[in-house]
Amino acid sequence: MHSTNYRNTLITVSDDCPVTVATRPAKAGTIAERQFAQLSAAPYTLTSDELLLAVENARKGPVTADEFFAKPQACLRASPLVKKHGYGLHHNSESRVALVAMESAEYARLLADASVVKRRGMRSSRR
Repeated sequence: MHSTNYRNTLITVSDDCPVTVATRPAKAGTIAERQFAQLSAAPYTLTSDELLLAVENARKGPVTADEFFAKPQACLRASPLVKKHGYGLHHNSESRVALVAMESAEYARLLADASVVKRRGMRSSRR
């Protein structure tokens, strides 16, 4: 089974993110809105795998983890929260995920912390 979990890692906001301040996803039912709702309601509760599976189940109906992860899934580096909405995603030492607004002191602290691995969010464009 393929896993998308990271440990002690900050997925940084994409280089080509169009916002300078984190913005809540406005359109209901989108992947961004569903990920935002899950992570803002319960920070450091879900792993990346659990979050992706929960969003998939909410969008398309029940699927087991074995079925969902039978083929590789994009990790949260490809999340629209990172690419378009200005949120970093911090994975703690137990692989639990929390939103971190790009303008926050916590985001700056995590960026400066040498013990936290940084992974760039994927760009929206190829250039």
